[in-house]
Parts: sequence; C-alpha cells; structure tokens
Amino acid sequence: MVSLFDNVSSKSDRLNKITVVGVGQVGMAAAYTIMMKGLCRELALVDIVEDKLKGEMMDMQQCQQFMTRCNVVAGSDYAVSAKSDIVVITAGARQREGESRLNLVQRNVDIFKGMIPKIVQNSPDCIIVVVSNPVDVLSYVAWKLSGFPQERVFGTGTMLDSARFRYMLGEKLGVSTSSCQGLILGEHGDSSVAVWSGVNVAGQSLAAINKNIGKDGDPDDFAAVHRNVIASAYDIIKLKGYTSWAIGATVASLCNAILHDENEVIPLSVRAKDKQGIHEDVFISLPAVVTRAGVKGTVAQPLNEDENKALQASVKQLHGIIDGISW
Repeated sequence: MVSLFDNVSSKSDRLNKITVVGVGQVGMAAAYTIMMKGLCRELALVDIVEDKLKGEMMDMQQCQQFMTRCNVVAGSDYAVSAKSDIVVITAGARQREGESRLNLVQRNVDIFKGMIPKIVQNSPDCIIVVVSNPVDVLSYVAWKLSGFPQERVFGTGTMLDSARFRYMLGEKLGVSTSSCQGLILGEHGDSSVAVWSGVNVAGQSLAAINKNIGKDGDPDDFAAVHRNVIASAYDIIKLKGYTSWAIGATVASLCNAILHDENEVIPLSVRAKDKQGIHEDVFISLPAVVTRAGVKGTVAQPLNEDENKALQASVKQLHGIIDGISW
C-alpha cells in the first residue's frame, strides 16, 4: 500500500465510547443523533439480528464525510462494546398498539437477564442508561442484575414526558418551549405526575395566576396538556407504528450531559427509596443531577398535597409490578 504520510505515532488518545444495544427504530434514532452531535469517538451497535446490524453499521459509517469523526463498529457479540463509557439499552419487545408499557414487563425482564451480565463483563465501569419500556421497572431490573452502584444505572424516565409537557404548554400559551419550565415526575406512563405547582414561564408562576390549574373545573383546561402528554406515545404508535425521533434526541441529550459533566438537573428514573417521602424500593422519575460519574443526587420538590398523593400512587403501582417479577 502506498504511504501518504510519515507514521510518527500509531497511538491516539481514547476519548468517549458509547454502545447502543438494539438497532430498532429507537436505537438507531439514538445512535444517529449521538453521532450527528459528535458525542463520542467510537460508537458500538449490538443486536442479535446480524444482517440488519451490519447494514446499519455500513450506512452510518458512510456518513463520515458529513459528520464529526466517529468509528462505528457493530456485532452480536458484546465484546464489541468493551470499555464503553455509556451503554444505552433500547433492546426489548416492542410496545404494541393499545398495549400499556407495564404489560411489557416480564417479556423484557427475561431479555435483560441475558443482556446485563454481558454488558457488565465487557464494560465494568460504564454507566447504564435504560430506554426500553417499561423503563422504570427495567431500570430497577438492570440495577439489580448489574450489581452496579445506584448512581451508575438509571433510565430516561420522564425526561421525554417533560419535554413533551413543555412543548405542549408552549403551544397552548403561544411561547417558545424553552421559555416554559415544568416537570413530569413519577412513572413514565399512565400514572405520571404533572407538577403544576412548579410550572412557570419566565419566572411567572402559572399556579399563582390560575389557582385551579391542572384540576377538574379549570376553565382553561390545562389538565388536557397532561392528558395529551400521556396519550402522545400511544397516538404516535397508532399513526406510524413506533416512536423514534424524540426519544433518540432525548438519549443524545442525556449522553451529552453525562460525558460533559454538566451537573444538569434532568427528570430521570432513579432509585427513589428514602427520597421525596418514598419508602418502597423502586426506580421512578425525580429531578436528578447528572455528572460524568452518573447521578450524584436528586433535587427535592415542594409538591402540593394532590401532587404528592399522585406520586405515592405511582410508586405503589410500580412497586406492585416489581413484586410480581419472576427472577
């Protein structure tokens, strides 16, 4: 082979490596957005469907001229994921039209039993980010199976729900999404909790203006915003068969916060025992401070009576599901 340059050194500093497990619609939306944002030097894809896996790898490799340099590798053997900084899990049984996330539990638990030990073996120092649904239960399952400290295993939780909430509030109020501050906590799903007491636009509390915000009888029907957040995934699945782009952007944003040690506060599915008055051992979404080492803590929320009651109900529902898992 013709040499085009003098070989001064073959050594290069290793930067960041992210592995995405599962090359379905969600996994590839996440992988593509991660690469487009230039978040890592090496991106590994893992799946059991080898033809699709190879095709996705080749397709992404051929983007290189148009993006920040990223070495894309793939394989069905988890050895390809070795020494990852972050492992993003999107693999699992797909949510069917009309099926709640919680109905997916046991099918996906069985998949995780085979997956998590291989991730741990190849990347013992990684952070595990769970995206697969039901994300709260599977984050708990991943934590238990991995043996990792709780700060290094968490799920995307209500990060996307909160983004949907802010977008829909902005649409209703006629302002930019970025100007709306609001959180969805609890389950990523039907029992999620809209924290209306904390919603504000440019520092202006909506609850101070509208005492009935989010409640039945509110003439402005803000409660419809939360109902639409809950229905959103079901609607998208009905229309196109799956969700992908918004959750892909969510994953990339979270990986960016981790790798750049942002100390950003993000609603994520974390171990919640002894936080926010929660006594059960569950993973559920709370505002979490995200660093390069994982979740370093949560920010306590001054919930009103209705919000706290709804959060505790969400906890009890998830705890009941966890108790029913066959290990």
